[in-house]
Amino acid sequence: MELDFERCYRAVDSRDQRFDGWFYTAVRTTGIYCRPSCPAVTPKRENVTFYPSAAAAQRGGFRACRRCRPDAAPGSPEWDLRADLVGRAMRLIADGVVDRDGVPGLASRLGYTERHLNRLLNAELGAGPLALARAQRAQTARILIETTDLGLAEIAFAAGFGSVRQFNDTILEVYARSPSALRERRTAPQPEAGTITLRLAFRAPLHTGALLGFLAARALPGIEECDVTTYRRGLRLPHGSATVALTPADRWVSATLRLADVRDLAPAVARCRRLCDLDADPVAVDGTLGADPALTAAVRAEPGVRVPRAVDGFELAVRAVVGQQVSVAGARRTLSRMLTPAAPGELHGFPAAETVAALPDTAFRMPAARRQTIRALAEAVADGKLDLEPGADREESVARLLELPGVGAWTAGYVAMRAIGDPDVLLPTDVAVRRGARALGLPDSPRALAAHADRWRPWRSYALMRLWRSA
Repeated sequence: MELDFERCYRAVDSRDQRFDGWFYTAVRTTGIYCRPSCPAVTPKRENVTFYPSAAAAQRGGFRACRRCRPDAAPGSPEWDLRADLVGRAMRLIADGVVDRDGVPGLASRLGYTERHLNRLLNAELGAGPLALARAQRAQTARILIETTDLGLAEIAFAAGFGSVRQFNDTILEVYARSPSALRERRTAPQPEAGTITLRLAFRAPLHTGALLGFLAARALPGIEECDVTTYRRGLRLPHGSATVALTPADRWVSATLRLADVRDLAPAVARCRRLCDLDADPVAVDGTLGADPALTAAVRAEPGVRVPRAVDGFELAVRAVVGQQVSVAGARRTLSRMLTPAAPGELHGFPAAETVAALPDTAFRMPAARRQTIRALAEAVADGKLDLEPGADREESVARLLELPGVGAWTAGYVAMRAIGDPDVLLPTDVAVRRGARALGLPDSPRALAAHADRWRPWRSYALMRLWRSA
């Protein structure tokens, strides 16, 4: 990846938080790498090298700054926007695929050879998939060291390291502290046994009311609950179940996780970040949308509106099918009747595709045609014919969705936006979208609205959220 030195240096000199996660600053005289917003004295330009990833900086022999914690910076918004191989690979690495399946498993999921994948990632990010996964393991390990009372050997394997020695060497190399020294330095009060509390950083602004309001209106009893400050839900993760409580604050979202298996920490964090759209660049989004006079006032009044995404692509797709041509409240009631009731006060994850495919007809209290669509969807996901996770090929997944009986353009677009993370989806036939467009003085016929929306590219999904809020 080409980094413009002057632009990067200006961001560092001004300590611009908007660039955190976009690149990393390595200082040769100190041997450390930092966020662009690090509060330390700005290094001389002749002593600086810029890297496109923390893994590349570590590979260059630099250790993480103890002051600005660059390993905890928001992710690059580029990986949300890009639908190419590198973007898909980065999303899968964040979800822990390399730790679970190795580089061969990652390459297989993407449909490319290991050699080609290594070459592309090194060219774009200065590090291959193993180095990128290693950087993530180091961050996961640090979180566990500082927020749990697990033994260090347990942490080593939970974070994805192959041995305790590898764990010790990596932590020492990245943080210039041994694991035991990191644990001695921790000052935060420890949460109750079995819980992990951490901060999920984001780029300001974040419109909390819009995010929590959207999730609250669609919360399914037994799976989710939401009030004015906190969203809670159950998760189905690679190694077991979990629950999470997410509470937005000024510069981060506080996440309190209860995991059945601590190996699921990295995928849980990745899915929570994705759900809340925390790696977005709201300044870029609002700058594009706010340039349209019809949206200027809305953007100024409510900066930082995000696109709530999904922790489970299959779950989101089922919600989309059930929500076809019915109200949000009606879809919620229908879905609630499909689900196994949870014990009072408990939350669980949405059932797997295999489970839904095996449900009897009596579990689907809906028209037969819609029941058949959900069955076809569940079977396609269970058989591996349809990929709805963050590393999916967007065009291929949409094409395969449209092949299913009862799935049209609205459903496929909605799934692409919220499950697969496409930032540039428009649903011009949606009744609420047309109503919101009319309220803002925009054309409300599907064809005219679609033509007008070309000026919102590549952020039409974010414009869609604003049209729904104006409806």
